[in-house]
Amino acid sequence: MVTGTDTALEAELRRLAGSVPDPELPVLTLEELGVLRGVQVLGPGRVEVELTPTYTGCPAIEAMTADIERVLHEHGMAEVSVVKVLSPAWSTDDISADGRRKLAEFGIAPPRPSDVDGPVPLTLTVRCPQCGSTDTELLSRFSSTACKALRRCVTCREPFDHFKEL
Repeated sequence: MVTGTDTALEAELRRLAGSVPDPELPVLTLEELGVLRGVQVLGPGRVEVELTPTYTGCPAIEAMTADIERVLHEHGMAEVSVVKVLSPAWSTDDISADGRRKLAEFGIAPPRPSDVDGPVPLTLTVRCPQCGSTDTELLSRFSSTACKALRRCVTCREPFDHFKEL
């Protein structure tokens, strides 16, 4: 999260760290995915980056860490520390609007934003990213990663991933 107290250097380092692609969904950056929580300069050439995994035990967190370290080392930071922040937990609400748009363009149905103050939906309608139909069916609760489900559109018959709401 960018605060009003971020320095210009911290803002630039955040932009660089946030531009790293997600290793499992390279169509999204870590900023768009919403896992980048903060960047703080600790001293000359020293920076700490806060990263929240999408779920506890997410195997991609190590690749994210290595990629952030590489990018910031390439931009003059001699000491890069990436710390995992588990609270507050990541939620699919943390995915940016651009991230949701990119998921749909990539063929993955994005998670719906939660409406905390509204009614809880009894059925989940997932829109097909190919044809836009809401007449879809669940094929498997898990897909290529634990955070996605495999669905099929009844209208166009195309299978697609759905990034599950958390």
